[in-house]
Amino acid sequence: MRFGFQPPAGARLDPEWRDFDRLLYRWALAIGAAPALARCTARLGLAESQGHTALQLDQAELADGFDSPLVGDGQTTTPFVLDGEGRFYFWRGHADECAVATALAARCAQASMSSADADALDVEALFAATDRTRTRAQQQAVQAALHERLVVLTGAPGTGKTTTVLRILLALQRGAPAPLVVRLAAPTGKAAQRLQQAIERGRRELAAQLDASWNDALATLAGASAQTLHRLLEFDPRHGRWRRDREQPLAADVVVVDEASMLDLAQMRALLAALPDSARLVLVGDADQLASVAAGAVLTDVVQALAEAGSSSLVRLDTVFRATPGLSAGNAAIRSGDLGALHAACGDGGIEQVALHHPRELRRLLLDWAEQLAALLDARDVRARHDAERAAATLRALQQKQLLCALRESAQGVLAVNALLQAQLARRFATDGDAWFPGRSVMITRNDEAHGLFNGDVGVALPDQDGRLMVWFEGRGDEPARAFVPALLPAHEPAFAITIHKSQGSEYEQVAVLLAATPSSPILSRQLLYTAASRARQALSLWASDEVLAAALARPLARSGGLQSKLRAVLGKRW
Repeated sequence: MRFGFQPPAGARLDPEWRDFDRLLYRWALAIGAAPALARCTARLGLAESQGHTALQLDQAELADGFDSPLVGDGQTTTPFVLDGEGRFYFWRGHADECAVATALAARCAQASMSSADADALDVEALFAATDRTRTRAQQQAVQAALHERLVVLTGAPGTGKTTTVLRILLALQRGAPAPLVVRLAAPTGKAAQRLQQAIERGRRELAAQLDASWNDALATLAGASAQTLHRLLEFDPRHGRWRRDREQPLAADVVVVDEASMLDLAQMRALLAALPDSARLVLVGDADQLASVAAGAVLTDVVQALAEAGSSSLVRLDTVFRATPGLSAGNAAIRSGDLGALHAACGDGGIEQVALHHPRELRRLLLDWAEQLAALLDARDVRARHDAERAAATLRALQQKQLLCALRESAQGVLAVNALLQAQLARRFATDGDAWFPGRSVMITRNDEAHGLFNGDVGVALPDQDGRLMVWFEGRGDEPARAFVPALLPAHEPAFAITIHKSQGSEYEQVAVLLAATPSSPILSRQLLYTAASRARQALSLWASDEVLAAALARPLARSGGLQSKLRAVLGKRW
């Protein structure tokens, strides 16, 4: 066995355990745990790797081995915690939940701007150019931000979350005696870049709609930059800690975190610890999307707890402004797990289902997709020389059509799919067997902050004005596009197809979704399907059989943990 691990005689080890879980088992025995407790320790390690913060135990398990000084109730520090509802934690996970619940409840209890000052602001002027009946929830969010130190803004793509954030910032600035310190952040570099671009685009649009009295507030947001949460809180990877904390808080009046569904429990605790008590926190995201890769389903838990408490800190945006009616109906069907309603939405237009029952069918679909990509590349004349403006237009056009895969490995995963698509396109556009060719699409897989390239950024190879093949990415600030020598790119991989997880935070006009081949695949879930489907603005093609779709819809992901319960308990003391 690897690492030289020899289990005690008679030990019952789960074949699903990883090497790390087996080491946890051995460590627990070494510190005096009974075998049953040691097994639960290993299982908890595996559960955390799958996104859970606690292991839910049944009555039989609770009767065996938990009468130990190693296990406490959370009131004093012990290696393990067992709460009153049978949830088994490492101390760290339990402490994180308690800290997050307490900090969020404290923010809900804090009043912000006085009612008189808030009522004096002309919030309605921010929505003068909109259909007031369709933007009622957005207006409610602005009012909430004026009165609360916590605002949780949730809704599907296209419901106006970012434009609502912009109006929140303008209203807060209008009511402030001096320029506010606003910090914009997101869990990933790509999401931060999208937030920054959306805020600037929205600022320019509103500048043309609002009267001159808003000019000063608009000017304070000019050039607003967004960061990853790690950069905002100054994470130190060498010591595994955040430099910004309760002793060294952020300098901020307002902190906005976009794509908050990606936040894990430890990140949320660090963020709340670094916030000054006087600062407002605005969490923005879609609670129905996939949760973080690490442990916790923070946004989902917070949204559900605030909803049950009737908190004015929570605002749901339900009106979709961008997607077609068929897509909106399809997304609603997926959220509710209704296959019949999803079929009906397919009949309304915008959505199609292509049932796959044999590998030959998938190959035909992929060859057809490659032909469509080739036609798109030809239409953009990707062999021609490009300046930054033309490259930006070509990049935008090519990124409007995206194939999403549920898996990375297997015949239906992005590795195999990209290999086939790239080979087909190379036959059309490559010369002399070159690995790089006009129209080759790649995704960055490792952050390169020096060059402003982040994990998830997508670029396309196009000739520059001198005929040299460069890889062009979205520009920063006023740059339309940026060109890089292919050999100098950080780690990257083909991006003709990307995983559904990598697509979070992006939207495309046309999306095809390739799910797992069999309904028994553990990757399938309602959140996975919803995340993929909600990337589409105009057209969605689901490459899956009814059995696979039904399996995905029937599996709403539920992560084991107690944050929602803890937050309900502390919120209940206020309402």
